[in-house]
Amino acid sequence: MTPSPGSAERPLRVAIVGSGPSGFYAAEALFKVAGLHAQVDMIDRLPTPFGLVRGGVAPDHQNIKSVVKVYQKLAENPGFRFHGNVRVGKDVQVAELDQCFDMIVWAIGCESDQKLGIPGEELEGVHSATSFVGWYNGHPDHRTHRFDLARATRAAVVGNGNVSMDVSRILLKSPDALASTDIADHALEQLRRSSVREVSLLGRRGPAQAAFSPKEIEEIAELPDVDVVVRADEAALDEYSAKWLEKQARSAQRNVKFLSEHAALGEGSKPRKLRARFCVAPVELLGREGRVVAVKVQHAVLVPDSTGTPRPQMLDRFEEIPADLVFRAIGYRGVPIPGLAHDERKGIVPNDAGRVLEKVGGAVRTGHYVVGWAKRGPSGLVGTNSPDSKATVEQMVADLQQGRGVLAPSATLGALLQQRGVDAVSWQDWTKLDAHEVATGSARGKVRDKQPDVEALMATVRTLRG
Repeated sequence: MTPSPGSAERPLRVAIVGSGPSGFYAAEALFKVAGLHAQVDMIDRLPTPFGLVRGGVAPDHQNIKSVVKVYQKLAENPGFRFHGNVRVGKDVQVAELDQCFDMIVWAIGCESDQKLGIPGEELEGVHSATSFVGWYNGHPDHRTHRFDLARATRAAVVGNGNVSMDVSRILLKSPDALASTDIADHALEQLRRSSVREVSLLGRRGPAQAAFSPKEIEEIAELPDVDVVVRADEAALDEYSAKWLEKQARSAQRNVKFLSEHAALGEGSKPRKLRARFCVAPVELLGREGRVVAVKVQHAVLVPDSTGTPRPQMLDRFEEIPADLVFRAIGYRGVPIPGLAHDERKGIVPNDAGRVLEKVGGAVRTGHYVVGWAKRGPSGLVGTNSPDSKATVEQMVADLQQGRGVLAPSATLGALLQQRGVDAVSWQDWTKLDAHEVATGSARGKVRDKQPDVEALMATVRTLRG
């Protein structure tokens, strides 16, 4: 009798594509299922693990990055293997993963960004927050981007979530305060030459609906040479928002209190400013000689929708806000993978509660599951991915117990990669590279020294292998 997948004699073979938080939390949930024996192969296109924790969390937020200690502990499980520097769709195809595993979990996140869709977006000086964040974090995808910080005195950030706050803070913070972090050398060099002294944060809705967390904006206000400036008329709540706010989380109430207090302080006297604007929506980016010089915004008033939620209703009132640089930070989108369905409208992998679909609105695809942003869209913090991944794993276990959702593997990924000469990075390779980055960084007075280039990373890996 052939042992069933998930037994001690025949462990469940699971591929997790993507090594960010959602992928590691999926591995954790699998290893915690009572009575289930699982072999997890984690695949990442980069030689380094941890996804947005490494390439997205701001360098001055090392406390958030410490979550990798949990992931490192998970990687010590004897059933865990890492395959870095392996690109699905190029080094191995999706259909070939079907031949190597019982189940496949897609933890690929959302690696692109939402466009504004307004005139002038092609002007020089207009960038995505995604590229800027990746650039200062040393992400290989974004190392060649150029941001003309030396010529810019004013920047505008469209959107007011936590990514917007990160971008604003890095632009306004003293480079000396960033030098000891793991910020990319090329970014620190350019930030030292920056002339940016003012950042306008543009939000479509009011202060009660601001998407940033209180700690993020309070952190900017604590910078020694920065004033957070809020217009009194925009800080004041309309009656609908005031009533709506009573039922919201304390974080929203804390934001409103903070913004109201800073509106009362006026302009302040510090040399750098964060101008938090509300109920303004960009309608055009204005340029001169091919470069952006201002954001034309349309003012709005909030009115309740059918559920009582305040929504912006545009007014016949416009304003031009000077800006030498514009960063759009209005959300992320997933990037399609050949052989895997993609929901173009939502920018995610189409799924039913974590079970991947053959197409949008189609049937469930046997053996394929999705977690994290690729499942639900770009929302929540790092920890949000833990219950999300656990919920998908519960679906996987239910399918396994009911004898469905399991593929019929006939090959192994390791043998396939070796046959093709793919130089995959193992977890042992990564631990050596990790120690090397920390040691070289420490010698320079930094948390770690990251190489923002895949070829350079791989050269270091090969040297460290001995």
